[in-house]
Amino acid sequence: MKKSILILGGYGNFGKRISESLAKQTNICLLIAGRSFEKANQLCDKLRSQNCEAQLKPVALDIFSEDFPQQLKTLNPFLVIHTSGPFQGQDYRVPQACIDAGAHYIDLADDRRFVCDIAKLGEQAKAKNLFVVSGASSVPGLSSTVIDHYAKEFSRIDSIDIAIAPGNRAERGEATVKAILSYTGHTIKIFEKGEWINKYGWMSPRKIDFGNTVGKRLLANVDVPDLELFPARYAPVKTVHFQAGLELPLLHWAMVGMAWLAKKRIVKNWSPLVKPIVATSNWFIHLGSDIGGMMIKINGLDANGTPKEILWRLTAEHGVGPYIPTLSAIILAQQLIAEKPFTAGATPCLGLYSLADFDALAKIWGIYQQTFTNGKEVNGVEVVNG
Repeated sequence: MKKSILILGGYGNFGKRISESLAKQTNICLLIAGRSFEKANQLCDKLRSQNCEAQLKPVALDIFSEDFPQQLKTLNPFLVIHTSGPFQGQDYRVPQACIDAGAHYIDLADDRRFVCDIAKLGEQAKAKNLFVVSGASSVPGLSSTVIDHYAKEFSRIDSIDIAIAPGNRAERGEATVKAILSYTGHTIKIFEKGEWINKYGWMSPRKIDFGNTVGKRLLANVDVPDLELFPARYAPVKTVHFQAGLELPLLHWAMVGMAWLAKKRIVKNWSPLVKPIVATSNWFIHLGSDIGGMMIKINGLDANGTPKEILWRLTAEHGVGPYIPTLSAIILAQQLIAEKPFTAGATPCLGLYSLADFDALAKIWGIYQQTFTNGKEVNGVEVVNG
């Protein structure tokens, strides 16, 4: 029998990319779900026109409706992929409904509490032999995979510095923007120099170099699960930083200014204004580039006790950057579809696949990696603009 894969938010910014990738799978039925049956059906028609292999069905489904758990049981999916953010403020009604319906569950959550606390569903998931994973996205899914890959080269990791810099022309997802606005100017707990301290969302601006292709980009603090999960996972690490930024200085500094207003409590919360903020940012969407990057810098000691630094960079050109947050979920979904072994339970997405798994999928979109050890490139090819 064909396995049914239900994608919640299946025609959204990330959901449509997951739908597009999984539609190439044979022997599955892809249920593309959202509140609009018409939009789900339009995506199904588009994918059919591209000679997809999967069976496609549009589904009208609202995760906040009272009858959602019963609708889910009626659909009886093998796997549910939850992309309907923002996850800030969401409870566990969706993964709980999946467990009750006997379905595996994967989400793209980036909310710190949602991802870090998913283990509270662990015993229920184990009892039903289900795979329940939160944060199968750029963070902490990909970031932990990268650090796990290189951690064996260190006898001790002292600091981890992670940064993401999307291109300005990349498609903006309203849910993603709303998630960022929810903590803009609010306190974020960060592990620095062996102590937990408070910093502020979208503040502490700095500029770093992502290489010749991406160039120098401005960054600011963002709140992600990594900040809480990594100090324990990579102990005795002393510092874990995570920042992201906007390519256009005008928009980036506007966000820093908004953070200052929230910090001073002149504006309590920017997230209710997400629609006009996204609309305003779209006035500038033809400026800048469609090139994005991600960087992870690991500092510590090698096996001989000598200081060592590994810098890993990811580059996405031609507007394919929004595929990066979807690849962790696609990899895990493909593993489940192929009936590869899994550990039942509920867990953040930490080290659940290999960097080779990621690279094989990323290459399809022309997304490439580079690695530098103590400043010397050891992997990848630097592409120069022009």
